[in-house]
Amino acid sequence: NIDVVGTFGKNADDVEFKQSEYIESGTLQPAGVNSLNYGNSYTQVNLINVPAVHDSGYNGAGVTICVLDAGFDNLPHEAFSSMNIIAAYDFVNNDPNVANQGDMGEGSHGTATLSIIGGFKEGSLIGPAYGADFILAKTENTDSETPVEEDNWVAALEWADSIGVDVTSTSLGYLDYDPPFTSYTWQDMDGNTAIITIAGDLAVAKGIVVVNSAGNNGFDPTHNTLGAPADGDSVIAIGAVTSSGTRTSFSSVGPTADGRIKPDLMAMGSNVYHAGSFGNQYWSGGGTSYSCPLVAGVCALLLQKNPSLTPMEVLQILRSTASLSSNPNNEYGWGIIDALDAINSTVVPVELVSFKAEYLNGKVELQWITSSETNNYGFEVERRDYYGGYQVIGFVSGNGSSTNRITYNFIDGDMGASAYVYRLKQIDLDGSYVYSNEVEVLVTGLNDFKLFQNYPNPFNPVTNLRFIVPEEGNVKIALYDVLGNEVKILLNENIRPGSYNIPVDGSGLSSGTYFVKMQTKSGQQIVKMSLLK
Repeated sequence: NIDVVGTFGKNADDVEFKQSEYIESGTLQPAGVNSLNYGNSYTQVNLINVPAVHDSGYNGAGVTICVLDAGFDNLPHEAFSSMNIIAAYDFVNNDPNVANQGDMGEGSHGTATLSIIGGFKEGSLIGPAYGADFILAKTENTDSETPVEEDNWVAALEWADSIGVDVTSTSLGYLDYDPPFTSYTWQDMDGNTAIITIAGDLAVAKGIVVVNSAGNNGFDPTHNTLGAPADGDSVIAIGAVTSSGTRTSFSSVGPTADGRIKPDLMAMGSNVYHAGSFGNQYWSGGGTSYSCPLVAGVCALLLQKNPSLTPMEVLQILRSTASLSSNPNNEYGWGIIDALDAINSTVVPVELVSFKAEYLNGKVELQWITSSETNNYGFEVERRDYYGGYQVIGFVSGNGSSTNRITYNFIDGDMGASAYVYRLKQIDLDGSYVYSNEVEVLVTGLNDFKLFQNYPNPFNPVTNLRFIVPEEGNVKIALYDVLGNEVKILLNENIRPGSYNIPVDGSGLSSGTYFVKMQTKSGQQIVKMSLLK
């Protein structure tokens, strides 16, 4: 028997125009201001302040982006001539050819979105992340809408993860299936129903920035008009505005069924300039399909500046610098992004030769070495325990400017927890600052071992457990229900001293209270957790 697992539909309201029909008046690029000539794409990138970021030296280099779409039918286009495509696969037809060539599904949509995010042809079109590496995945069969496309998307996401993807851009939304399959409803847009939404959130938990079109279903005063996976709490949902910054009539709105603000952010989605499907033509189109890759490209710029950013930190930076950062709503989210403000708000680690911390004789000794310094006022030493916030515990003066290696030392003698995490805030004479990487230290003698409370708690469906083992030995960690029955073994092996983090997946469990017990040769510890579905 074949079971219906869910339904969805693509952004069918996307509208294409040939180059001669590019009717909306765009912003002319002023001469001599920017280092690149954006041609007719200047309006869409200038609205979100991308040219100034390119002038600062950021173009997505070193970042890997996966575009999941309906196919890519014109990769010989001049806008892709310098693009570095490192992998491509057609999950609809199960072959490496992501173009058309008689396969199921037409591929002009992927050609458009790929060019918007990373195309490069001076005087015609330049995308925000033209220097990134790209993975292409054809997951949408435009000939029909069936449940297998959801599986295609999940399989493509897992494949991209195996290659090392940093950002995904998906200009598809899922709500309606062809008969006889049952469609999703607006009530299902709750962040936890659609399989594709659950997969998107799990990808974010693995460190992937997941960007998705909000949908093209317009405004409804009674309920949301989103399409999955835009309803995911960790998925960055993108709505569309015109060149003047006004929300387009087709752009989907929130809130999600469980009351969260959606979309998250906005970019231009009306008369967006992109590569066409024939020769070296350029067309324009409208839809949240075209605002999504613009924002995904900016995510890559942020990761180029600071590769250590988590997906949720990327989202927070974009929200905090967008046009409605202090007053978000369910039509615009946090507003139109500002790539330059976002880049300037992105702190980068101190360029250290080394930074280490060691627990000795009841205190932690920190040492760090710099290779060169310019206008270095000094370092704030910051410390936190697990799940707590950072606090300043000391200051070490800098050496102004120097081209030599300099060694710094600091001693923390105030021990009150079984482990600490340290970082440095390097401050220049003008007040600007950057943060270092984090260093973790185990404080022995206070606890033989430690099992920390899971985070988040309550959770759905995944949470994390952190524990510390000060000596080598067998560690068993198991999950129990309220009756004391062992539900699953999370860990049972010999491990070396250190701090560890393991995920707990409650996807196959019922809502309720559970207990985690950690057993070592020194004893046992138990924490209680709540799964809410």
